[in-house]
Amino acid sequence: MEGSIHADLHVHTTNSDGELALDEIPAAATEVGVGAVAVTDHDKIHPELDAPLLQIGGIDVIHGIELRVEVESLSEKIDLLGYGVTESPALCAELDRLQANRKTRGARIIELVERELDIALDMEAHEGIGRPHIARAIDAHSETDFSYQDAFDELIADNGPCHVPREVPSFERGVSLLSEACSVVSLAHPYRYSDPDAVLELATRLDAVEYRYPYSASNTAYRSDRDVRAVERHDLLITGGSDAHNKNLGQAGLTKSEYERFLDVGGF
Repeated sequence: MEGSIHADLHVHTTNSDGELALDEIPAAATEVGVGAVAVTDHDKIHPELDAPLLQIGGIDVIHGIELRVEVESLSEKIDLLGYGVTESPALCAELDRLQANRKTRGARIIELVERELDIALDMEAHEGIGRPHIARAIDAHSETDFSYQDAFDELIADNGPCHVPREVPSFERGVSLLSEACSVVSLAHPYRYSDPDAVLELATRLDAVEYRYPYSASNTAYRSDRDVRAVERHDLLITGGSDAHNKNLGQAGLTKSEYERFLDVGGF
């Protein structure tokens, strides 16, 4: 069915802070009728994906990455999505640096949460640790009433008492690294940021914009009209996906014809 979601191009696995292992993706995708998935782990390339695009269990699996960068002119951090990853020495070196920073940051967040709530979390900082790991540990702890979302909103969000900022590359550096290593570079979830119009202008440096995702103002007509203008003005591809950190795929994505154009233009 043409209007249905065929490709979920924003999925996280246990390689970073998702709940799905790579070998669970085919079944999770098939269950919701999705024929293609992009693995876009935070600041990590998946060690079991050795090509830009593979067939696993009858599902197209695109090797991707989500990279956070800092836009100095906006005083804001945003996310870029790279698709069709081929390892480059420069990208690998930067990812090693980011993972070391993630581990240090994770240990500090755990320390602050334990102090704030006067509890001991049953976890240690590890490679690839992200805030979802810590939020899950808070949610599961017997001595707190915080849900997973409460932990984010009230403790570890960017303005929360247990927030610790990350050391990320500049927008220019991130674009350069991903453009060298990936077939397509996309702006992730533009309506998560404080000034979507200003962020969308950055897409002139990219190949694509994430046009469909299941949260924020992403499904309003107002948003769609502004995104359509940006896509058409700069002749951009569209990407879309669930941004799934759980096992529920297919919440947003591309139709089959949109996905086929993505593959064609990206040279997969």
